[in-house]
Amino acid sequence: MSMLFRKVAFVGIGLIGSSLALRIRRDGMAGHIAVSTRSQETLDKAEELGLGDSYTLDAAEAAKDADLVVICVPLGAYSAVAETIAPSLKPGAIVSDVGSTKSSVITDIAGHLPEGVPLVPAHPVAGTEHSGPEAGFDTLFEDRWCILTPPEGTDPSALDLVTQMWRRAGSNVEIMTPAHHDLVLAITSHLPHLIAYTIVDTATYLEEDIKAEVIKFSAAGFRDFTRIAASDPTMWRDIFLKNREAVLEVLGRFNEDLTMLQRAIRRGDGDALFEAFSRTRTIRRGVIDAKQA
Repeated sequence: MSMLFRKVAFVGIGLIGSSLALRIRRDGMAGHIAVSTRSQETLDKAEELGLGDSYTLDAAEAAKDADLVVICVPLGAYSAVAETIAPSLKPGAIVSDVGSTKSSVITDIAGHLPEGVPLVPAHPVAGTEHSGPEAGFDTLFEDRWCILTPPEGTDPSALDLVTQMWRRAGSNVEIMTPAHHDLVLAITSHLPHLIAYTIVDTATYLEEDIKAEVIKFSAAGFRDFTRIAASDPTMWRDIFLKNREAVLEVLGRFNEDLTMLQRAIRRGDGDALFEAFSRTRTIRRGVIDAKQA
């Protein structure tokens, strides 16, 4: 396959960034991969794993002469990173990211970019509970969705290149507006993580003997919650703060539905419970049919 970029720069190199770097190298999508991290320890690990061709603690140096810069840091650091790399970006360079909220990405990055440098925000909907460059693997994105949310007026050729990269990485690509993305992901990802964090945190306040038995006898439900709740706390802190409006909207709806179920249990209304549980089975069948199970 043909090379898409002469140079790709990664600013940050955790699970998603390292997995993408491995796939880009595997499939020959770039001639040179530059890696920049904030800490020397992470940079050394990235070099040990062979994730790039050059390594630096200076994000601006990594971005110099790059055709594509992929920002892979926590959402709270986006604005500072964009401000740092902006002077090094050559005309026509593409800036993208892998963050889980998209309206905030445009707010935090677009204003820092020089004229002629398009922004193509991306959200690969894939991951594990593990983090760091050592967690990456080149098949992470196979048969997963990558959502692109280009601002209005984005250069079509830039959008096409980023689309090609994600498709060659194994992803199915969907394009939507940033606001629509944020509402959809608030339901499918952000609210489930918030619930998982809450349930597992509740378990931490149980009496020690009960807590020990909760862990010992964890069935699939609680076990799955602990996996989700083991996700990177910095990343998820930033997601909830950056997508607060959409999260609060769906959290309000969830609280209303939870109150309805609470009332049905209190009243012994088995019909209401059965109807609610029957509706949810339809969603599960849809997830399976979409091959996202």
